[in-house]
Amino acid sequence: QVQLVESGGGLVHPGGSLRLSCAASGFTLDYHDIGWFRQAPGEEREGFSCISIENGNTYFADSVKGRFTISKDNSKNPVYLQMNNLKPEDTAVYYCAAPCHDGRSWTTTQQGYGYWGQGTQVTVSS
Repeated sequence: QVQLVESGGGLVHPGGSLRLSCAASGFTLDYHDIGWFRQAPGEEREGFSCISIENGNTYFADSVKGRFTISKDNSKNPVYLQMNNLKPEDTAVYYCAAPCHDGRSWTTTQQGYGYWGQGTQVTVSS
């Protein structure tokens, strides 16, 4: 069964950091551009980051630019999302999904994504 699995969520104080992981089951991440979405209560699901496996290009929404990084080191390793200087407005359920790039540009809406993880909760609160 093809599956994406997120991990690493939790409770953190404002200004703190978390690292999320996105691993694959049933297929390899080597050939898929991996994106991250988040959804806060009552809000639309927001696509905020993507990494292109072909060329390593990364993309970020303005809301997280400069605070979040996305990376993938080696074959079979997960995709990592490093989140620094977290703010209360970052509180949401975080999802990884694929593919996030259509060969021309980053896909920021949910349409076209064939694979989704189950989500991991990130709560930023004092």
